[in-house]
Amino acid sequence: MDTRGPGLEYKALSTGQGFTGCFCGSRRADRPIGAALALGILLGIAQPGLARDQRPLLNAPLPFKECTDCPEMVPLPAGSFTMGDDRGRQNVGPAVPITLSRPFAIARTETTWDQWTACVADGACEGGQDDHAWGRGNRPMINITWDQARDYAAWLSAKTGATYRLPTEAEWEYAARAGTDTPWWFGETMVTGRVNCRHCDPDKPWDARSSAPVGSYPPNPWGLSDMNGNVWEFTLDCWSKTHAGAPPDGSARPPDGSARPPDGSARPPDGSARRPESQNGEDCRDKTMRGGAWYYKASLSASTGRARADSHVWSYVVGFRVVREPPFPASP
Repeated sequence: MDTRGPGLEYKALSTGQGFTGCFCGSRRADRPIGAALALGILLGIAQPGLARDQRPLLNAPLPFKECTDCPEMVPLPAGSFTMGDDRGRQNVGPAVPITLSRPFAIARTETTWDQWTACVADGACEGGQDDHAWGRGNRPMINITWDQARDYAAWLSAKTGATYRLPTEAEWEYAARAGTDTPWWFGETMVTGRVNCRHCDPDKPWDARSSAPVGSYPPNPWGLSDMNGNVWEFTLDCWSKTHAGAPPDGSARPPDGSARPPDGSARPPDGSARRPESQNGEDCRDKTMRGGAWYYKASLSASTGRARADSHVWSYVVGFRVVREPPFPASP
């Protein structure tokens, strides 16, 4: 099946196992969250890979939406976990301890076409992307660059008065693992019908052909959908070949690959998980994307899955989701 759209070029994406080609370009089943989150937590408690010290999520604030067109956000608690894996591909190791000292909220799903279209209608995002005749609506937004993804987050910030941004690589993996320590939240091996990746769900019409509508698969124990597979997701971090030197506080890796900002401090003065914007990737062309995609084999959809993404490239295998910094809206 040829899914190329107008103006696409063949480009190589680095996945740590050599380069895998994709047709890219270069330019500037929704579910009620309450039930999904409750079911996910119940399933997660019984899940063999669930780390006991992550169960305080039960005391986290309720999910929220700040406007009709805004994404639904799931608050996550501060906590510690191990990012990466010493087994397997070099680029997912070494395993490093991370402590996130502040909570954050992350979108329940990847940003959808409908959500992006609202930003376009407000004049804050660029339109005209190709959907490859797969459909729009609640499918993940694709064919956007890293800068365009940040435009969307900036629009949400302006609209709500809160701080929305892309997740750091550590925040992304913390959310994907959802308190588990296995390659996927559901265990050590791929299970048919859990992830949209190459030949992972042969009975579905999109298997190895396209993205799936967000929420088509069961959420992880923290109520988050499609952290594994569907589309790769941009993060704030500059690309590094391994996790060596990763910031232990979970902040974004700066352009030089070091673990600390230029002044040597562990955090910026406001105590947030963000570095100054110039240290959050604007000075590096190659970014880090996480989670695998429908086009790629199952191993790349593991919670440790990561790859290099040229920030000037757009592709039908790459999308994003946003995070929001605290404080969060009061629960009703």
